[in-house]
Parts: sequence; structure tokens; C-alpha cells
Amino acid sequence: MALQQTTVVDLIQVAENGTVMVRHRTDIFDDALPSNILASNYHRDSLLPGQDLAGQPANVVAICNATWTSEVIAAFKAQEEANKIVEPAIQAPSA
Repeated sequence: MALQQTTVVDLIQVAENGTVMVRHRTDIFDDALPSNILASNYHRDSLLPGQDLAGQPANVVAICNATWTSEVIAAFKAQEEANKIVEPAIQAPSA
């Protein structure tokens, strides 16, 4: 019995702000009976509008390209700027 593993994207979700969430599932199985999965492991990634998609699977790239219109990217970046916390300047105590 030799163990094998495969990794697939089994879930892609799009949030209201355009963030694409991707779940990868890694299955461990006996190569003599591939339909008998012995264990599964999950990993999640979040892709932000306008993010570089190098290295992503074709189905993920297709969803991102369909979702990330120029309007969605602009709205995401505007919201990101609006949410930035500005640190107040620290003033030296007066003598």
C-alpha cells in the first residue's frame, strides 16, 4: 500500500467587497483504491481585488477576472484608504 496525495480547489467564494476566498483540499489516499480517501486537509487563501494572480489555478483566475472590474478594484482601494488608521503625532511634554 502506497499513499498518494492530491490537492484541488474545492471552494471559491466572492465577498461583497470583491475579495475572493479560495479553499484548497488535500486528500490522502491509498493508490490501490483512489476512491478511498484516508484523510483530508484544508487550507484557505484570500485574494484582494487587484492582487497579482501569478501561480493561481486557472479557475481561480477566471473568477477573479470576472469579478474584479475596474469599478470593484477602485471601490475596494477607496474603502481601504478610508479604513486606514492615522496615528496621531506624539507631542513632547511641555516643561
